[in-house]
Amino acid sequence: MRKILLAVLALVFAASFTAPLLAQGAPPQGGADQPYTVEYYYKLQWGHQQEFLQLFLKNHYPLLKKIQSTGRILSVKIETPAYHTSEELRWDYRVTIRYKNSTVATTANPDEEGFIKELWPDQATYQKEEQRRFEILLGHIDLPVTDITPPNK
Repeated sequence: MRKILLAVLALVFAASFTAPLLAQGAPPQGGADQPYTVEYYYKLQWGHQQEFLQLFLKNHYPLLKKIQSTGRILSVKIETPAYHTSEELRWDYRVTIRYKNSTVATTANPDEEGFIKELWPDQATYQKEEQRRFEILLGHIDLPVTDITPPNK
């Protein structure tokens, strides 16, 4: 099972670096008004993992929490692997976001710009730090996932 998972992740990473994934046009995972889950994988330049995490927690996580307070996002979880894999399979952080539904997950949030200005009045510093966060990023994947676990009988 682990080998299959690693093979699937390798294919996903390979696809992400050669062609964009179609996450924005992904079909709803359940009904139109059912929760919609997306996993965001981040692969960093070696030695910059902590810097990225600090910038993410300072400049992106508060925005996610603010959006969560509106009900568009149901939950946010940040994870890092316990063990290393091969370089082609490596990812440093996974952020799993459970959205209210597929529509809010795949459309722009009209309040986001206002939230950014509210949370970070010093826009010059915010923009510089966000630019740095993306400079040290080697790859980023947005992967909608569907829970297909059979219900208990």
